[in-house]
Amino acid sequence: MNIIDRYIIKKYLSTFVFTVGIFIVVIVVFDVSEKLDDFLKYKAPMSKVFLEYYALGSIPFFLNMLTPLINFIAVIFFTSKMADQTEVVPILSGGMSFNRFLRPYMIAASVIFLFTLVSNIWIIPYTNKIKVNFENVYVKPHKISTSTMSTHMQIDSNTYVYIDNFDTKRNIGYNFSLEKFDGDQLTEKLMAQSITWDSVATKWKIKDYTVRTIDGLRETMDKGADRDTTLDMLPRDFETYDNVFTAMDTKELNQRIAKEETRGTGMMTDLLLEKYKRYIGPFSAYILTLMGVSLSSKKVRGGIGLSLGIGIALSFTFLVLVQFSTMFSLKGGLPPLIAILIPNVLFLVLAFWLKYKAPK
Repeated sequence: MNIIDRYIIKKYLSTFVFTVGIFIVVIVVFDVSEKLDDFLKYKAPMSKVFLEYYALGSIPFFLNMLTPLINFIAVIFFTSKMADQTEVVPILSGGMSFNRFLRPYMIAASVIFLFTLVSNIWIIPYTNKIKVNFENVYVKPHKISTSTMSTHMQIDSNTYVYIDNFDTKRNIGYNFSLEKFDGDQLTEKLMAQSITWDSVATKWKIKDYTVRTIDGLRETMDKGADRDTTLDMLPRDFETYDNVFTAMDTKELNQRIAKEETRGTGMMTDLLLEKYKRYIGPFSAYILTLMGVSLSSKKVRGGIGLSLGIGIALSFTFLVLVQFSTMFSLKGGLPPLIAILIPNVLFLVLAFWLKYKAPK
C-alpha cells in the first residue's frame, strides 16, 4: 500500500467510527424517550436499563441493523469532502485508474465486512438474547403469548404430536395426543389430559393417559395415571414471540431449522430469513462502498451536501427494500433466499452503473 491507500483507509475507518458514535447518541436519546413510560411502568432498574439493555443489548442490535446506512454515509461524506477539496482529481489524473482508486476502499470495506460477519454469527445473537429477555420483562410483557393453541408437530418420520393448548409459563400442555405410524398404518395412539416438562429429569410427564395399540386386526388398550417419556421436543419449541429467532445462536438456529424440516410447524420461513440475513447481509459493505465512491468522487456544484443527501436517500431506500422483501417472504410466499438477495442484487447493479458513470 502507498501513502494514498493508507490515507483513504484511515479516513474511511475513522469516519465510520465517528458516524457510529453519532448514531449511538441519537439511538439512545430517541429510544429512551419512546420507552421511558414502559421503564417506569414496569419498574425497570436504571442500572439494568443502561448497562444491560442499552450497552449490551439495544446498541449492538441497532448498529448491526444500521451498519449499511452508517457505512454508506461515511463513504459518501469523506469521499465528497475529498472531491470538494480537489483531492480526487489529482489522484486520477496522475495515472491511477478508478479501479486502482477503489482498492483501499475495498480493503476498508473488508474490515467492516469481517467485523459484521463475526458479529452476526457469534456476538449479535447473545446481545439480542439480553435485549429480548429485558424487553419481555420491562418493556412489553403484555405482548408475550403465554399459551400456544392447536399445535401440530412431527417429531420424527413416524411420530406425530398434537397439543390443544400449551402454557409456556408453566410448561404444561393440555389435551395431548401422540400417533405412531408404520408407513400409512397407525400402530399406536396415546391420548392424555396433560403433559408437563420436568426440567430436573429432562423428561415429559404424561398424566391420565390412554394408549391404543394396533397390530393388524388386533387392538389393545392401556390406561394409566402417570408416565414418563422422552420426546424430541422442548418447551422452547412452543415459544411464539416475534423476536425469539434473533436471540438464537447460529448452532441453535441450524438445529431448529433441521427439526423444522421434519416437523413443519410453519416457522421455516422465519428461521431461514434469520439465517440468510446473518451470512448475506455483511456483503452490503462492498456494494454500498462501491456505490458511495462512484456517486461522490466527482466534484459537484452543490458541494458535499448534494452527494450526502442522495446517499442518505439511497441508503434508506436500501433498508426499506430489505423490509419489503422480508415481508413478501413472510406473507407472500417469496423464497427466503431470494428475499434476502433482491436488495443486494438490485443495488449491486446500480453500483456498477454508477461506477460506469463515475469520472475516470
